Amino acid sequence: MSALSSSDRDQFTGLALAALGAALFATKGIFVKLAYAQGLDAITTLTWRMLLATPFFALMGFLAYRDRRAGRGRQANRPVPARSVAGAAAIGILGYYGASFLDFLSLDLITAQLNRLVLLTYPFMVLILGAVLFHRPLRASVVGAALLAYVGIGVIFGHDMVIEGESVVAGTLFALASALAYALYQLFAKPLIDALGPRLFTAIAMIAAAGAVFIHFLATHPLAGLAIPPGTFSILLALALAATVAPVSIIAAAIGMVGAERTAVFGNISPILTIVLAIFILGEPFTPIHGVGTALVICGILLFTRLTTQPKSAVQTGQ
Repeated sequence: MSALSSSDRDQFTGLALAALGAALFATKGIFVKLAYAQGLDAITTLTWRMLLATPFFALMGFLAYRDRRAGRGRQANRPVPARSVAGAAAIGILGYYGASFLDFLSLDLITAQLNRLVLLTYPFMVLILGAVLFHRPLRASVVGAALLAYVGIGVIFGHDMVIEGESVVAGTLFALASALAYALYQLFAKPLIDALGPRLFTAIAMIAAAGAVFIHFLATHPLAGLAIPPGTFSILLALALAATVAPVSIIAAAIGMVGAERTAVFGNISPILTIVLAIFILGEPFTPIHGVGTALVICGILLFTRLTTQPKSAVQTGQ
């Protein structure tokens, strides 16, 4: 059998990286739940995540700026627009502080499984917001795919609410609000990414969000509140590195090799991995009703992906 060509190896490597990045993203809710089990609250967990992850993104931004000044990359020798920096900071606060905080609040109230399935529907919100705000076309078939996924979420929501009560309502609403915030981030990020480049944009957005997180923490907690129980640091380090820094970097590399659309398809495996991890690590229940709901959500997402990645109808979301 002949050896793989260089192009084939790049494709294989890119797809493997996309799968690995999706798998690592799937661990986020698990690590957050484990931190809560150690007595941490949402903002303390998020603050530690930012404290540990931000230096890596700051280094990413420094290297991107150095390459830009040295004449390397698509933005070679171009000035860094102050307006774009301010925009990246603002959109970063929305996407990496607002969406993340709402997500962490949600995880304190509902299962990691339901949380992940709700968050997975943010591309629907991107499309609907694009139609409302920018008058982009919205096809009935795409709306049908979205409705199929939300029916699946409704099935799980109804089951869990009967058992857990009103906390499921609040937790699901927090997750929907998080998905909405991230959808807005996706809609408005693209022109900023075009101006700054993905690495510099991500660094600025992450640093600005970290500042907002730190202000929130200091406004609601004493500095001594950062003290954590022994053994918790390893969970927080994994949350910051394995579930944040590593997948962001790996997904960026995958996009460079196989493109955003093929990379995004692998994001559909993340809820399945989250469910498996939640069952075996957190001991969360998974009933036949959860199975039906999950199947409907994933079918809706797969149908949506197929409909929106066709050449004439691909959705630009800044990914």
